[in-house]
Amino acid sequence: MHRDHDGAGDRLAGPSRPGLDRRRWLRLAGVALGGGWAAGCSTAGAARWTWSAPARARVTPALVSPDRVIRVVAGLRPYRPEGFVVRAESFDEKLLVHNYGHGGGGVSLSWGTAEMAADLVDGVGAGEAAVIGAGAVGLATARLLQRRGRAVTIYARDLPPNTTSDIAGAQWSPTSVSDSLDGPFGSKFERAARLAHRHFQSLVGPDYGVRWIDNYFPSDRRMRVADYQSRIRDLYPEWEDLEGDEHPFPTRYARRVGTMFIEPPRYLRALLRDFRIAGGRVVVGEIEDLSQLAALTEPVIVNCTGLGAKALFGDGSLVPVKGQLVVLRPQPEVDYLTVGGGRFSTEGSQYMFPRSDGILLGGTFERGVESLEPDNAQTERILRNHRMFFQAMEDKRRAVNP
Repeated sequence: MHRDHDGAGDRLAGPSRPGLDRRRWLRLAGVALGGGWAAGCSTAGAARWTWSAPARARVTPALVSPDRVIRVVAGLRPYRPEGFVVRAESFDEKLLVHNYGHGGGGVSLSWGTAEMAADLVDGVGAGEAAVIGAGAVGLATARLLQRRGRAVTIYARDLPPNTTSDIAGAQWSPTSVSDSLDGPFGSKFERAARLAHRHFQSLVGPDYGVRWIDNYFPSDRRMRVADYQSRIRDLYPEWEDLEGDEHPFPTRYARRVGTMFIEPPRYLRALLRDFRIAGGRVVVGEIEDLSQLAALTEPVIVNCTGLGAKALFGDGSLVPVKGQLVVLRPQPEVDYLTVGGGRFSTEGSQYMFPRSDGILLGGTFERGVESLEPDNAQTERILRNHRMFFQAMEDKRRAVNP
C-alpha cells in the first residue's frame, strides 16, 4: 500500500497466509534468477556490510523467501481524484466539519488536515464535539480538539489495531493524494503537509513509534522531482542523488532522503491512550445513516470516516484503491526504506519498509478494486521482485567487496 492509508471508515482484511503453491513459486523465482536460491537464503547473505564508497550507505539486504512470510494483508485507501476534503457546513442545527479522502497520504497528512479542521471549529462556542472515525485522521483530530478545550467523543466502527491505518506503510511522504496538485488544492496540500510534518517531529521517540530514517529510491533512470516533493522538498533533509558505486543498490541511480517513519500499531495505541487520559470517550458502533448522526447530542461533528463518507454523505468522488502487503518475519538489522526497484519492479509499485512487527513488502495501487481478499498472483509478484532486487544487491556487494 503505497505509502500509507487510514480511516476507520476504510475496510481492512485480516491477516492470512499467502496461500500460494510453494513449489510453483520456487520454480518461478528460479527461472527469474537463473538459480542460486539456496545460497541466497543462507545466513551469510545477512551479514551487515559496509559499502566501499560513502560510509553512510551501510545497509543490510532484506531476506526474502516464502518461508519468511508471516501474513498477507490488504486494505482500501479512500482516494479522491480532486484531493482530500476539509470544509464546514450546517447540519441539523449542528456544525459539521468534513476531514476525509486522503488517498495514500492519510497518516502523513493527518495532523495537518486535523489542524485545518480544528480551525473551522474554533469560534463555534465551547463544549462538546464528536469525531466520527478512529483511524490516524480521526485520532489526530480528536486530540487537537481536546487541546483546544473541547470534550470529545469518538464514534467508530473499528478501533486500533483493527483500522486500515494500522497496516499502513507510513513513511512520512504524502503521496498518492490526488490526480493533480494544480490550482487551489495544491496550496491546501502544501499547508497540510507542513503542519503535519511539524506535529510529527514532536512525536519522535519510542513511545509513539516515530523515528528518522534514510529512504532510498533506486532507479535505472535519472530521477525527476515529483510534483508533491517539489512543493515540500525542504522537508526532506539530506536529499542527494547517487550514481553507480556511490550506493549499494543494483540500479544505476539511487536518491537518498531523510524522512520520518511511523509504526502505526504503536503510534495509534499511543494516540488512543492520550485521548482517553485527556478525558476522551469512545463509543464503538457504526453510524449507517444521517438520522443517526443527527441524533448525536454534540453540537459539533467532525467527519473522519475515510472511505465510509461515500455511503454516509453520498460523495461519489471517493474511489477505493486496494493495497496489498506481504509481511516478512522481522529483521532488526534492516533499518532503511526502499521505494522502487528499477528493472526489478514490474506490474505495480515496489517498496520495503521495516517495522518492529515485520518487514512490509509492497505493493499494489488497484484503483476501483473493492475486494479485500489478498491476490495470490500479486503475492507471488511482490515476493519475486523483491527477492530478485535484494539478491542482485548482494551480488553487487560481492563484486565490489569480494
